[in-house]
Amino acid sequence: MQPAVLSRPASRLALQARGQGRTLQNRVASRVTGRRSKSSRSAAVTTASLQTERNDTPTWKELVSNDLKYISNAHEKVVQALNPEEREMVELQQKMDTLQEELASAHGQIHRSEDLVDKTLGELKQLEKVVAGLQGGATAALLEVAPPAVEKKEAAPPMQRSDSKSKRNTGLKSTLKIEPELKNFWYPIQFTSKLLPDVLEPIELFGETWVLFRDAEGKASCIRDECAHRACPLSLGSISEGRVTCAYHGWEFNGAGACEKMPSTRFCKGVEVRALQVVERDGLVFVWTGEDREPDIEVPDLAPPEGYVIHSEIVLDVPVEHGLLVENLLDLAHAPFTHTSTFARGWPIPEQVKFHLLEKLGGNWDPYPIDMSFLPPVMTLSTIGLNQPGKIERGMRCGECEKHLHQLHVNLPAKEGRTRLLYRMSLDFLGWVRFVPGIQMLWKQVANQVLGEDLRLVLGQQDRMERGGDTWGFPVPYDKLAVRYRRWRNQLGGMSKASKAAEITMNAGEMFMGDEEEEFLETTQA
Repeated sequence: MQPAVLSRPASRLALQARGQGRTLQNRVASRVTGRRSKSSRSAAVTTASLQTERNDTPTWKELVSNDLKYISNAHEKVVQALNPEEREMVELQQKMDTLQEELASAHGQIHRSEDLVDKTLGELKQLEKVVAGLQGGATAALLEVAPPAVEKKEAAPPMQRSDSKSKRNTGLKSTLKIEPELKNFWYPIQFTSKLLPDVLEPIELFGETWVLFRDAEGKASCIRDECAHRACPLSLGSISEGRVTCAYHGWEFNGAGACEKMPSTRFCKGVEVRALQVVERDGLVFVWTGEDREPDIEVPDLAPPEGYVIHSEIVLDVPVEHGLLVENLLDLAHAPFTHTSTFARGWPIPEQVKFHLLEKLGGNWDPYPIDMSFLPPVMTLSTIGLNQPGKIERGMRCGECEKHLHQLHVNLPAKEGRTRLLYRMSLDFLGWVRFVPGIQMLWKQVANQVLGEDLRLVLGQQDRMERGGDTWGFPVPYDKLAVRYRRWRNQLGGMSKASKAAEITMNAGEMFMGDEEEEFLETTQA
């Protein structure tokens, strides 16, 4: 530290302080001399009294020392008051002392954070075990990946089977065509959390193009993705005050599909594009695609079960007919044969796989602790018990497990041969995991591998169907749930509006065969 430079007034004041110090020293010396004279004249005082006086009265050295300290402190304060540089140095020293205290506190917090990180890493290891042992083929459709190539060849005529015993007369019919009757339902087409303001999202349903957005009031809207002027896709434009603005000539359409602005020309009344009815419920955006303007059934309940927390919501495009994907999701018997590199690695092949119906379109798997159901028109639901992930426990039921994973798959028919898939995963444990940075990448990494294992097989089925193959040539008992889905699909054409609404209300499918179907599937193979 450089010595302080005093101004002339400060120097004079310092000299005066030193002079006062000398005067004070002379006074102290005189006082001490007087005490000595007085002490000699008081010889009659007892020794005890003299000792008491010495203890109570400061010595002249102590008095001088205290006075000098006082003078020194006063001198420093005067210097600080008159010298800005000295004052700044003192303030800087005080700040450094404060920073040192804060640094010590930060070191303590770092040590506590390190302990928390160690604890979190341990919990993440537990999560990895859970993810690695996910039991359920439904996980296969989590994430979009590049599908394995399937060689396209010129379609061959349908194969003729001469041996009648090699094929059962099931009455089931698979098709890549989209039945018109499928339009008369409510369809969840997007998650509420993903429909952001001022964003246009193009969507394809039943071979028709739509654009989804939020209007001026923040409500979800869905209108035809085709400008009424020159058929330019409205999704190429932008949103202005809740209206879709066409990128071609600037025409603007509201959430009801009506044109409200036509720049550079006289406005024409009555110009509009078709708009679908939209409802937001259970974190999903539903649209009514039916030919009738008024829906004849209620919006389905797709909320996660009570006590579950949503961890992942994914939307993707899959190059497979939606019915084949539904049937794949309703089939768990393929897991130990197909998913040998992912969640079913190391699974033993059960002697028997059964599906026990608890309702017309739902039940549980045996020996796997998994409950599964189909909800018309395109939804599959599954709850997976995770008591001991990756280990088959015969006779174990999902409800008997300590931890559970719930999945929702919405398989939207985008067009023939393509599916828009919505996937939602919820857990009743590890609620903190959804806040871990990068956790979504973990789910995607697992799903990529699983989807690749499934997709090559389903694409192969689709290729054989195009060549005349039959995916329902010889069903067996563990195909029970998928058989019921296919029967529901085959009977859509003859289903009245009243019966369709009744099917949804009555656990989705009272028209299905009961004991007769059971006996048919249990028949010994010829």
